Amino acid sequence: MQNQPVLGIDIGGSGIKGALVDLAAGDFAAPRLRIPTPSKSTPANVADVVAEIVAEFADKMGDGPIGITIPAVVTHGITRSAANIDKSWIDAPAEKIFSDRLGRSVVLVNDADAAGVAEVKFGAARDHQGLVLMTTLGTGIGSAILYRGVLIPNSELGHLEIDGHDAETQAAASIKTLLGLSYSEYVGRLQRYYEVVEALFWPDLFVVGGGVSKDADKFMPKLKLKTPIVPAALRNRAGIIGAAWLAVDKVEHPERPA
Repeated sequence: MQNQPVLGIDIGGSGIKGALVDLAAGDFAAPRLRIPTPSKSTPANVADVVAEIVAEFADKMGDGPIGITIPAVVTHGITRSAANIDKSWIDAPAEKIFSDRLGRSVVLVNDADAAGVAEVKFGAARDHQGLVLMTTLGTGIGSAILYRGVLIPNSELGHLEIDGHDAETQAAASIKTLLGLSYSEYVGRLQRYYEVVEALFWPDLFVVGGGVSKDADKFMPKLKLKTPIVPAALRNRAGIIGAAWLAVDKVEHPERPA
């Protein structure tokens, strides 16, 4: 991994955030910049905002690659879905759109996958050599699967069907807010979700991210699982850090599948 700071950018439904990342330290090298996501969040409009962020940091990052996360399934640079962004992203050649707009090498990755990579490389699952399953509890449920530090991308475990429902419609943090549930009331929904995931994958460690992870002490001790479960360590920095790591990893290991 290189010593020069690497730019990571995290595209969300309400904000697009970017920061230079020190990959030796596994943390931001400078404060992040946030710009609101355009109300019409098409690829072209989002690429314009990303270009603003790149321009802000350009003199400090050299000509290295840029890592970008997006709330979508990404296969070979193409966005196959769109969560909380314009539906015109579906089947768009998104990585090429960004690369053409920026004139730079770009690596595009699902946002939960980027967060999972960051937690395994620098956070709550650092150097874990088993099967790590990260979930992000937010508007939906994002997931990332890593085995011996290697990402198995686009797992989408928030969309498992459990008891006849799409899992995230029952257990996402947004449902807790929508229904006004206390953590004592919400924990049963999490129990059902995690016990099903555990029975399907038998991970060695669960890592839980998303805003509710800051309140981990209010629900994690109440979960009855065989798998250890811990809160994410990097919080809202994880996506940016993971994207930066993946960008450099792709340059250093071009032989790996995209």
